[in-house]
Amino acid sequence: MPTVLLDTIAGPATATREVERSRFVATLRPAADADAVAQAVAEVRRRWPDARHHATAVVLGPDGQRQRSSDDGEPAGTAGAPMLSVLVHAELTDVVAVVTRWFGGTLLGAGGLVRAYGGTLTDALDRAQRLRREHVLLLEVTAPIALAGRLGHELHQLAGVHRLDLGAGVYSPQQVAFPVTAPQEPGREALTKALGGLGPDIEVVERGRGIRPVPVRR
Repeated sequence: MPTVLLDTIAGPATATREVERSRFVATLRPAADADAVAQAVAEVRRRWPDARHHATAVVLGPDGQRQRSSDDGEPAGTAGAPMLSVLVHAELTDVVAVVTRWFGGTLLGAGGLVRAYGGTLTDALDRAQRLRREHVLLLEVTAPIALAGRLGHELHQLAGVHRLDLGAGVYSPQQVAFPVTAPQEPGREALTKALGGLGPDIEVVERGRGIRPVPVRR
């Protein structure tokens, strides 16, 4: 069985809260690897060098098993840990979150910090475009050149029904080949059957496997 994939986000999202005159700004970004995480954190630190704290939380990997957080000077477990909990509870991966704090002069206590850091990140998460990721097949559909027009038309008709992503046809004097990305279920056999009406010369070949992001409608 394929590994169950966690969701990710399409792009950056931010949110701001003020608690007892302390200002909190959450920056949430997609991050494919450790280098992207380091770059995102460094950019936030450069943008707001006057802030007292830049707490972080990171989840990486298809199944979200690579996790870490930092309180960045706040009492242990009051900043990075609640932020990481927000990301894990949301079932997200390949993301980095930074919550920046400017101290307002009033101590918030452990509970207040947990609510402020976790809550500000939750606000940013509510604004993010979520992407569901799914396992896909990378297929190639070929036909004699005489069937090129009919095959192209039929693939476009089937795209919505079978959730296909179609590439541009590659033409030669003898045949046409269309690259097609399709969900692993129902798979290659279902597409082959759907194209069966065009005749026996249609061939559907699996060229590889991959992962496709799909926007989640709110």
